[in-house]
Amino acid sequence: MSGKIFVFDAYGTLLDVHAAIARYREAAGPDADRFSDLWRAKQLEYTWTLTLAGHYQDFWILTERALDFAFARFPSVDGGLKPKLLDAYFELGAFPDALPILTKLKHAGSGTAILSNGSPKMLSAAVKAGKLDNSLDAVLSVDTIRIYKPRSEVYELVIDHFECAPPDVVFISSNRWDVMGAAAFGFKPVWVNRAKNPDEYPDHPPVVTIPDLTSLPVSVA
Repeated sequence: MSGKIFVFDAYGTLLDVHAAIARYREAAGPDADRFSDLWRAKQLEYTWTLTLAGHYQDFWILTERALDFAFARFPSVDGGLKPKLLDAYFELGAFPDALPILTKLKHAGSGTAILSNGSPKMLSAAVKAGKLDNSLDAVLSVDTIRIYKPRSEVYELVIDHFECAPPDVVFISSNRWDVMGAAAFGFKPVWVNRAKNPDEYPDHPPVVTIPDLTSLPVSVA
């Protein structure tokens, strides 16, 4: 595998989506992990259903709606945590392997970017908090076209920005459905299977599957 442009999904790939609940795990109680999983699942579900219906809402709005659903589903979690969890989402911690791999890619002369469902405000804050901003050439948000992944128009944002062809792009995501979308578009997709999930979408496989970003090949064509 080789490529001059490395594009990363943000949430779950570079940024730990469960870092928000981790800050308040004791206050959230025994349902903290299931609460966080549901919050994330609903956040994604809303992007897919709205896109299928031909509608769009800012990712931040969907994040808050998903959080409200999680509170309703798990009444054991104190609703008073809502503002703290939302604030924490703007400062999600980057995974320990995120900055080293971005730095390595930059030193190798590769282009680096984020392509995310997140709104520009959310991404700007999280990237800054994770100290990733100096290692990225671009932070691309679906908000510019008001359509969510895995629609092909989203991946086209990378082509427009870098003025490249799909095979020039190595796309890295921890979300298998995102890898599927990138493969269908023509990118060289890499699945970061942090959760050790079973494979899906056999018709649109990744070029390679890795356990974390430290295993990402960084050779440049």
